[in-house]
Amino acid sequence: MTKRKILALKLMLWVACLAPLGRLVYRGLIGRLTANPIEFITLSTGTWTLVFLLVTLSITPLRKLTGLAWLIKFRRLVGLFAFFYAFLHFITYIWLDKFFDFSDMVKDVIKRPFITAGFFAFLLLIPLASTSTTSAIRRLGGRNWRLLHRAIYLSAAAAVLHFWWKVKADTREPAIYAAVLGVLLLYRVAAWGLRRRASHAGAHPGFFWGPVRTGRLGNHPSPKQP
Repeated sequence: MTKRKILALKLMLWVACLAPLGRLVYRGLIGRLTANPIEFITLSTGTWTLVFLLVTLSITPLRKLTGLAWLIKFRRLVGLFAFFYAFLHFITYIWLDKFFDFSDMVKDVIKRPFITAGFFAFLLLIPLASTSTTSAIRRLGGRNWRLLHRAIYLSAAAAVLHFWWKVKADTREPAIYAAVLGVLLLYRVAAWGLRRRASHAGAHPGFFWGPVRTGRLGNHPSPKQP
């Protein structure tokens, strides 16, 4: 794919990623944030955080299964938007909901498990967002960077748990996110197992892992692998 097409796709991706925020702003301006605007903003930003996290985790499997190598160029941007909406979700809680009452927030974290899971998920995203640059990859080294960024799976799991515990009764929506995350985790485990098997046997790892050059079986093709 040409650089011009990549740039055009990135511009469209920016627009798509900012659309949920634009929708919130628009609804706020016309007074349609429902009877409980804080709850609506909290739920909206939290939902989009989960969506962007799962899309981020889906890019590598899609790239390997389809052979569309250019998909990897969008993963960093989607991942940063996951952090952006997580930050908005967090700010909504500490500002609009708690009015910066930190003692009340500490009590929430201790007494309410879904808040604890949410804080944990957000804290895990901070080092991932802060090391998303090319210079950070060089500074940490590809291997260390990959190990650090595997925490995104733990963050996504904590985010799903946060949502599940919050809704309590109707768990259909968080169950969908949990199922998607489960499939992505199963894919990763299967790909790891096939790659490990192939490296021992000296054979090609096949469908799950995608094309690998002879003599480099078992190695990550770039430091940007999650």
